[in-house]
Amino acid sequence: MNIVARHRFGPVQAFQLGYGPIGPPLMSVYCYLVDDVLIDTGQRRMQAALAAMLAATPIRKILLTHHHEDHSGNAAAISRRFQAPVHAHPLAAAKMQNGYSIRLYQHVVWGKAEPTAVLPPDPIVATAHGVLTPLHTPGHSKDHVVYYDRQNGRLFSGDLFIGERIKFFRSDERLHDQIASLHTVLALDFDALFCGHNPCPVHGKRRLANKLAFLEEFRGRVAQMKNRGLSQAQVVRELDRGQDRLVKWITMGNASFANMVGSAYGAARQG
Repeated sequence: MNIVARHRFGPVQAFQLGYGPIGPPLMSVYCYLVDDVLIDTGQRRMQAALAAMLAATPIRKILLTHHHEDHSGNAAAISRRFQAPVHAHPLAAAKMQNGYSIRLYQHVVWGKAEPTAVLPPDPIVATAHGVLTPLHTPGHSKDHVVYYDRQNGRLFSGDLFIGERIKFFRSDERLHDQIASLHTVLALDFDALFCGHNPCPVHGKRRLANKLAFLEEFRGRVAQMKNRGLSQAQVVRELDRGQDRLVKWITMGNASFANMVGSAYGAARQG
């Protein structure tokens, strides 16, 4: 069962795409259109659906928040169709230009992104309804970028948010970097939070602050347990509530609560 929907938040259009090979999608992906600028491109499994929704829409520029296949999956096809350049962090550009390997579950759920040429971000991107400023916000990935519209109080946050209480991390996520990025973004003036999976058109900054508080409290708990002499495996056993079981099984361990503990444990100081 697939999900294809278009939403409007004032001048911002959101395209919701969900692919379910068996049953409902594990997670929807959102791409955002601000005038003629497209932010993220969704998963390749939903390329035909996105192309149909964009058929009558001029696109001048494509901005990627990061290279993950559910955000970059259709960048090459959309770029060809509209002759629109793709912009992303240089680390994302290196991956997108040469192609990169993904795991079996990523092939099944998202599909592999086609290689394409990627330019570095412009310092600012002007549209008819605002100016987008890219900000490097690593943690979820090393190449993660958000786009801030100060004039309209909007933040296009990629995967910096996702939810207030995170239940698992990918193996390459870094909790300490994510906390630092959240602090950076929360110093900005915005209310609308356009997340890649969970849009919050109102009270977005408050919800992002709630996520920061949760992650800092979690990091503190792990550090205390480490200081008590518990091993990383012991911390996982003591804190695990089993909320990651389905995702852990589907991803073959690439996304799990244990990864989240490991990131916090590795960053915690003893003594």
